[in-house]
Amino acid sequence: MDLIEKTREFVASFLEGEPSSHDMSHINRVEALCLEIRKEEGGDPLVLQLAALLHDVGVIKEHEEGGDHAVYSAEITSEFLSKAGLEKEVVEAVESCILTHRFSAGEKPETLEARILQDADRLEALGAVGIFRAVFSMGALRMLKHITGIDKGSSKSTVYIEDPIEGFNEYMQYKPFTIPEKLNTDTAKKIAEKRLKIMRLYLEALNLETEMNKKM
Repeated sequence: MDLIEKTREFVASFLEGEPSSHDMSHINRVEALCLEIRKEEGGDPLVLQLAALLHDVGVIKEHEEGGDHAVYSAEITSEFLSKAGLEKEVVEAVESCILTHRFSAGEKPETLEARILQDADRLEALGAVGIFRAVFSMGALRMLKHITGIDKGSSKSTVYIEDPIEGFNEYMQYKPFTIPEKLNTDTAKKIAEKRLKIMRLYLEALNLETEMNKKM
C-alpha cells in the first residue's frame, strides 16, 4: 500500500464517528478540489494530497479538549509522516499547509500548496455541498449543546440563534458570501462564483417560502 492510501486509512480511523461536517467525505472532496486547482495553478501533488488528507485529523481532539484542530492536525501529521520515513522538508511543507488552512483563523499561507489547500477547504463552504454542510453542522452542534451542554459557539456564531433559518441567513452573510474576496487563486475564484449562484438561488427561495408562511 502506498503512502497516500496508508494516510487515507489513518485519517479515516481518526474521523470515525465525527459528528459534524469534517468527515471523510469532506476530506475526499477537499483532496479532489486541491488536485483540480493544481491542474491550473501548479504545486507539488504529494504535499497537496497529504495536506488535504490530514488537514482535519485533529478535529476530534478539538471537540474533546477545545483548542485549535489545525494545530492538533499539524502535530499528528508530523508524527505520522516522520514515522512513515518521509523527508523532513516534505513533512514541514505539509505541516505549513495544515496550520494555515482554517477560515476562522485568518492565516496567510506562504506557499503555493498552502494557498491551494486553504482555497479548497473554503470552497467546501460553497454551493450545494456548502448548504448541506452548513445545515448538517448547525443541527449537530445544536444537538451537542442540548445533550451535553457543550457550547462551540464564537463571537460570530449563528448556530444557536433561536430561529435556525434566521441563523442560516446570518451565517451566509458572514461566511459564504465573503469567501470569494479571500481566495488566493484565480482557479478557485472561478469555481466559487459558480457555487455562489446556487447558494443565492437557494437563499432567495428559502426566504420567499418562509415569508409566505409568516403572512398566513
